[in-house]
Amino acid sequence: MQKLVFFVGVAGTGKTTVARKLAERMQAAFLDRDTVGGRFVEKILEMNGLDVNDRDSDFYKKHLRDLEYDTTKDICIENLAAGQNVFMISPFTAELKNKAWIEEVLAAAGKSKQDVDVKVVVVALKDMETQKERIIDRQTERDTWKLEHWDDFKHRVQFVPEINWDIPESSVYVFDNSGELTEEKAENVYRFVAGE
Repeated sequence: MQKLVFFVGVAGTGKTTVARKLAERMQAAFLDRDTVGGRFVEKILEMNGLDVNDRDSDFYKKHLRDLEYDTTKDICIENLAAGQNVFMISPFTAELKNKAWIEEVLAAAGKSKQDVDVKVVVVALKDMETQKERIIDRQTERDTWKLEHWDDFKHRVQFVPEINWDIPESSVYVFDNSGELTEEKAENVYRFVAGE
């Protein structure tokens, strides 16, 4: 059965790392929202005299946030329609709350839940200091705002996002990515996604 897997969670939890590990065993279109829209967003922010790394500004939220997510969604739809498995990597907080969103994605691809197995892997960390260390270690400019406003940022973090999609509870897996991503941990994620 075709797979559509969302790797969600806040910054620094290791969503992309976990998805990459799974991609070693399962072929899929790999759609990280930061990669899909990052260059365009940075250019538009720069053209408007704004910090190219700030994804928390009112301007970003009003003009660019949905543009990034909708573009990623469109690429997902094309890949689903072509029969590909798809991994979607980003927080997807607003999309997960919107009950109709996943139905619209599947319908636009000419698919249904009978054709596509939709799964959500919530990548989480119990320890906020580990999360901060990982954000520092990945050394990306877009994390500057988060680190400079850490006390504010960490209080807005939800451990598990609100998921209003019409999918079974068994299709949501909260994965604690604390510590090393061992083969055993990766195997647990694989079994969840593969349905084993």
